[in-house]
Amino acid sequence: HLRFAEGYYRKNGEPTGSVYGFKAVGRYLLDWYGNKLAEDFGPLALKTLQQRMIDDDRSRRYINDHTQRIKTIFKWGVSEELLPAEVYQALMAVCGVRRGRTAARETAPIGPIDDAIIDATLPHMPTVVADMVRLQRITGMRPAEVCTIRPRDLDRTGDVWTYRPESHKTQHHGRDRVVYMGAKAQAVLLRYLARDQQDYCFRPCDSDRRRRRRRGAGQRYKTASYGRAVRRAGDKAFPHPTLASIAVRSLTTEEVAELKRWQKAHRWSPNRLRHTAGTEIRRSFGLEAAQVILGHSTADVTQIYAERDAEKGRDVARQIG
Repeated sequence: HLRFAEGYYRKNGEPTGSVYGFKAVGRYLLDWYGNKLAEDFGPLALKTLQQRMIDDDRSRRYINDHTQRIKTIFKWGVSEELLPAEVYQALMAVCGVRRGRTAARETAPIGPIDDAIIDATLPHMPTVVADMVRLQRITGMRPAEVCTIRPRDLDRTGDVWTYRPESHKTQHHGRDRVVYMGAKAQAVLLRYLARDQQDYCFRPCDSDRRRRRRRGAGQRYKTASYGRAVRRAGDKAFPHPTLASIAVRSLTTEEVAELKRWQKAHRWSPNRLRHTAGTEIRRSFGLEAAQVILGHSTADVTQIYAERDAEKGRDVARQIG
């Protein structure tokens, strides 16, 4: 199934997050049931695996996502006539983990990040990553959208630029995604436009020389590498008062756990920039304006509404930059 997934779940020639999810759940299956025939894996085995994940302090959402992935794997096996249909049908009887019914923890909702924290973290980032953060904070675009900006995707006519990502989160619903950029966003992006129209604007290979010497750099940041760069900067901006200066290999088990708790409490992810921008835009310009800027939509709209929304987006971009 993994070979199938690596070929099927792709966007722009690269594997999507689904592939990594299947790899992760595959490790659970192999660790706990690697010596068991697939056709003997039934509802009780799946429930036991759910409990293993609870014991590993995985979130309820993580467990339910993995439960669905396991069912998908076995469904594929049936479709390829590798398994009897009743094996998959039996697994379908297993429900996801219910809220409050087990010890599985809930994930905290993603919220906005304070600008003071952003400003304190920026000096610890590579220049390219810092500009990605600035651009995302201004525009409210998704991390994947800031990672994939190319000069060819921009329309620079008029005082407000528009950016149409080649691929985006809601494209499978047939929706267009437009990011509006005012003067502040343009100022951040401008120095990254003097390149081939097909090249990505934000590339690790354009980062500082020391990083380039240390290891090979890719042709663009991916959401994972972008997120890691932001988290590393957060660790430097908000170091543990006593443990940060000690090599991890020299720490006790309890100290490592304490360091991880500290880092988890002080790290932040690029997704929160989008929430910060959305919260600010909604407060200043209203819910409808925030929906336009963030690219949210709950229904198909007519051409008249599309034109109205575009003008609203341009107006907000002019004012926020």
